[in-house]
Amino acid sequence: MIVQYRLMNILMLSFFNTLLKKRTCIYFLFIFFIHANLSANQGGRVYEFLNLSSSSRITALGGYGIPDINNDIDMALFYPSLINKEMHQDLSLNFVSIFDDINYGTAAYSHTFEKYGSFTGRIHYIDYGRFEERDETGKEHGTFRVAEYAGIIGWGRQLGDNFFIGSNFKIIASDFYQWNSFGLAVDVSGSYIDKDELLAASLVLRNIGRQITHYHSGNNEPLPFEIVFGASKELENAPFRLFTVLHNLQKYDLTYDYRVINESPPASNTQDEEDDISDIADRVMRHFIGGIEFLPTENLNFHVGYNYRRRQELKVDTRASTVGFSWGLTLKISDFKFGFARSKYHLSGSPNHVTVSFNIDNVFGPQRVEVNNSEL
Repeated sequence: MIVQYRLMNILMLSFFNTLLKKRTCIYFLFIFFIHANLSANQGGRVYEFLNLSSSSRITALGGYGIPDINNDIDMALFYPSLINKEMHQDLSLNFVSIFDDINYGTAAYSHTFEKYGSFTGRIHYIDYGRFEERDETGKEHGTFRVAEYAGIIGWGRQLGDNFFIGSNFKIIASDFYQWNSFGLAVDVSGSYIDKDELLAASLVLRNIGRQITHYHSGNNEPLPFEIVFGASKELENAPFRLFTVLHNLQKYDLTYDYRVINESPPASNTQDEEDDISDIADRVMRHFIGGIEFLPTENLNFHVGYNYRRRQELKVDTRASTVGFSWGLTLKISDFKFGFARSKYHLSGSPNHVTVSFNIDNVFGPQRVEVNNSEL
């Protein structure tokens, strides 16, 4: 496994070396060197809350961000290479009530410094609710809360007309009553954006890092590392944007088979071949998320997504319903954007995701009055 990761790192560095300057290549070399030595395992058993959707639009698009030619601070938090000066003083607030007493949210802000470049800051939390502490006799000894937190700093820069790079640095804290953990992680991202062709594509390596302190002494668990590629294309003569996302590219087989395996021999070789083709197609499709955005006006957008893996894992065979599908809308009123989305996880219910975003300078800054010199 370590050899595979190091081979991947060498190939990725060769690719970036053709695009980036010498100083930037040293930066990527440092990141990948850390990853090769600290992320020999994969699978993601701790800090899974880092993969929760950070905006209503991302929820509506199947749970993964997509790159596009517009300036969306929440997408830039997923692909840090999208961070740019046009997001200066943008603020985004998100809240999701999952089930019962469990909820999570994010707060994100972007700022550009003339000397140092464009940055984002985000706080991400999940609150699992309040629990009663009881002993073996059932006697209550009080209550406690369980939660996880992450502070994230992002940075991005442009490398030419169409190429961009960026990274996120994450400080992670997890509090499960008497069991606590602290960790560090980074995201590394590159993007290609062609505004003339209305085309955007991004590659991101997410959650590269490790635990610093562990829930149990000496038990070092892997972070939810994954490689994600996303692309979108806005149609020139129609108000639609098509997108696709390929996730967990570091692992071919994402199948979680809960069914009882039939040990009886197959009926024929033909059936064997059909099953093999079907299994390969299923494994490939589990990496796929696709959908469409309807953009009738600048002030109103609709989003629809389909997550194949989610549907295969969470559907009930007797009543598949719309598990795996998600939808949402974004409405702009004055200087504020309001987003709402629902994603169908299971027949038992669908969480609601609410987003409010705006530019601080436009809302609270001094009013700018443009004077037409011709009237003076």
